[in-house]
Amino acid sequence: MSSRPLVAVLDYGSGNVHSAVKALVAAGADARLTRDRDLVLEADGLVVPGVGAFEAVMGALRAHRGGDLIDRRLAGGRPVLGICVGMQVLFERGVERGVDSEGLGEWPGAVTQLEAPVLPHMGWNTVRPDAGSRLFAGIEQERFYFVHSYAAQRWELDVQPPFPAPALTWCDYGEPFLAAVENGPLAATQFHPEKSGDAGIRLLANWIDGLGAATV
Repeated sequence: MSSRPLVAVLDYGSGNVHSAVKALVAAGADARLTRDRDLVLEADGLVVPGVGAFEAVMGALRAHRGGDLIDRRLAGGRPVLGICVGMQVLFERGVERGVDSEGLGEWPGAVTQLEAPVLPHMGWNTVRPDAGSRLFAGIEQERFYFVHSYAAQRWELDVQPPFPAPALTWCDYGEPFLAAVENGPLAATQFHPEKSGDAGIRLLANWIDGLGAATV
């Protein structure tokens, strides 16, 4: 039997899912694109990709009860990784082209447009991970691939002991924004690991190594 951790990639109609599956396989996972609720709930890890507008992604997630699946996994301490708009919808709100949309509310705060001379922020950029980051272990100086015009620009969740403080990773484009968050079983990246070459594969491998539930 496979010794690779089983990672479900949530198939709810978002784009770019096949490249995410390929990158996860390259990083050491048994990755499966699925909307099977049992598989999504029982997998060692769940990846929530996201491409496009905040409101459209939320609509697609609601249609497939994605928020409920994420909630149930997190309630059991089971890891979830959001990517790009899959990170943005974890916040309470997204404000995009004058439309204020409700997010999943896993984290407080809003996703808003970057203040930068040129949008979207597209291409490679460096990041500033917290010293305690597991995602960026060994790749702290690497560059990652971004394509977005909106981001969370503040962190508003106040985590008190005995709960560990989240590891926050920042990036600068016109102004600072959150490039990644690691908060207990819930992690997310604003950039695309699956488009970030070897550095992205290593980041996914770090996340997979932390799942701690490989089957034998």
